Amino acid sequence: MLKILSNKSNLQVLYEDNHIIVVNKRAGDIVQGDKTGDKPLSDVVKEYIAEKYNKPGNVYLGTVHRLDRPTTGLVIFAKTSKVLPRLNKLFVSKNISKTYWALVKNQPEKESDSLTHWLKKNPKNNKSKAHINQVPDSKKAILHYKTIKTLDNYFLLEVNLETGRHHQIRVQLSNIGSPIKGDLKYGFDRSNKDASISLHARNIKFVHPVSKIELDITAPLPKDAIWDACL
Repeated sequence: MLKILSNKSNLQVLYEDNHIIVVNKRAGDIVQGDKTGDKPLSDVVKEYIAEKYNKPGNVYLGTVHRLDRPTTGLVIFAKTSKVLPRLNKLFVSKNISKTYWALVKNQPEKESDSLTHWLKKNPKNNKSKAHINQVPDSKKAILHYKTIKTLDNYFLLEVNLETGRHHQIRVQLSNIGSPIKGDLKYGFDRSNKDASISLHARNIKFVHPVSKIELDITAPLPKDAIWDACL
């Protein structure tokens, strides 16, 4: 059973050692600061470290990857400058396994499938478009999904990424007619009450770049009746 190391109102720590900290991001949190000026998750984690270890001055924290603001789930941060490039290398070399859960209203035509598209980002509206064939300035995107549960009104998909593109899961599922619950940007018909989308970074597996121990971390689902029904 998962042992949650810290579960303050604004931060749920799932794993921590001298080099790495893994937290369960809430919907609405931004991983790093942006033009909104809202307090980022990285600052919340720094405050947690400073308080826990009574650290004066600046706390080092390296951002390894990001999750879209309306999504939830696992985010890894580096606690030392030594481990940051090693974690970055794990992502670049794809030696890290990331599993997402997505709730969709429209059942995909196939129970399981691999999707390959060419995604082109439009920075003006912060949106990506999926193309079947390569177009200028597009990037290849590959994911694998399978249907793991059928609910009364929704279907729970487990998604594994081969590539990490802008809004990849959101746009690729939308492209096959299965937009994610709450995702107005990619074709769902209404928003979730908390402005989230029902996409959760559920599990991550990788070999610790320092200790060489294999880590297998699962993030609890958001507190919500429909997510509860998935368990």
